[in-house]
Amino acid sequence: MSELFDRTTRPNEDLFFSRNDKNDPRLGEIVGRDEKDYEAADIVMVGCPQDEGVRRNNGREGAALAPSAIREQFYKLTPFNLKKKIFDAGDVKIGGSLEETHDNHLTVVKQMLSDGKRLIVLGGGNDISYPDGRAIAEVFGPENWIAVNIDSHLDVRIAEQRNSGTPYRQLLEEKLLRPTYFYEVGYQTHFCSPVYYDYIRSMGVNRISLELLRSRAEADMELKESIKQKFISHSTSLNTFFGFDLDAVRSADAPGTSAPSPLGLRAGEFIQLVKYAASLANTRIVEFSEVNPKYDADNRTTKLVAIAMHRFCSGVS
Repeated sequence: MSELFDRTTRPNEDLFFSRNDKNDPRLGEIVGRDEKDYEAADIVMVGCPQDEGVRRNNGREGAALAPSAIREQFYKLTPFNLKKKIFDAGDVKIGGSLEETHDNHLTVVKQMLSDGKRLIVLGGGNDISYPDGRAIAEVFGPENWIAVNIDSHLDVRIAEQRNSGTPYRQLLEEKLLRPTYFYEVGYQTHFCSPVYYDYIRSMGVNRISLELLRSRAEADMELKESIKQKFISHSTSLNTFFGFDLDAVRSADAPGTSAPSPLGLRAGEFIQLVKYAASLANTRIVEFSEVNPKYDADNRTTKLVAIAMHRFCSGVS
């Protein structure tokens, strides 16, 4: 466990909000952050404050600021309905290159998964889906996990260097993720290359577009039914990863993202998908990426993620 803390930096104490009112406790007074609190925790938070992958993908920089900005909003919330013990492990140490940072991130996440923790991972760029997904594959086996990418983009780019658009291509090509165990959810066709769409279709990747989500009465219904039908016989043995890229949410509700769009999930639909992730017994990681506080308005995006984290922690099976 010492290596885990050697590879992370402690969270900033200034972020742990308190009203100093015993009748109105806040998460900043309750969430553990001392190393001694780790063992007893059910849910562990860890950040990866970098946007090198976004820069490489020609996105607008600023996601490196997200983990602290999200924490600031999260720790102002109350512990209403929270029954699980939460621990804030701080941020993984940033290396001299994106690849080095990913290696460090991988080591930290693997240790936490091996310790039986559920993880909330705060990006940073969406490139962290690669070390997060690889960690699950290496701990539980490539055949024993489902990946759900909730994003307006497909993130299966071909590139000379890994970036925020390549994580799932890497996982698929390296045989760390089975195509039929991979779900692309909420993508918008006008943002997706036909070449990359044909790539995932030919491999048998499950595809649920924004339009298809909108055709159902509830945002999570199509995904819920698809997973139930395909994995009903062995769903209890499969571990699940949810990658929530905030680019998937419309800019009216989430203006502070790396690639904003006027179209996308509504805030309530986004929260419904997070609650579905919490309801699955074997959800191991929920990841929130591409939040860009530099372009946020009234902290709407960071507040939305903070509320989503609250809903996950209060709804964990």
